Amino acid sequence: MAVTRVTEVIGSSPSGWDDALSEALSRANRTLRNIEYLEIARQDARVIEGKITEFRVTVNIHFVLEE
Repeated sequence: MAVTRVTEVIGSSPSGWDDALSEALSRANRTLRNIEYLEIARQDARVIEGKITEFRVTVNIHFVLEE
């Protein structure tokens, strides 16, 4: 039986939600192994002078712990 752990990662991008999500997963892939799922927990954006300057996605990364 596998044991899964969950860690929270926040990705950001000036371009959009998809790029922010890709950044979060890319960063998680550099240090975590056995990633099986991700869950988008939150999306938000930074606004400066009435314009969106940064898109952020908070992601819960689910990965299986090694034996």
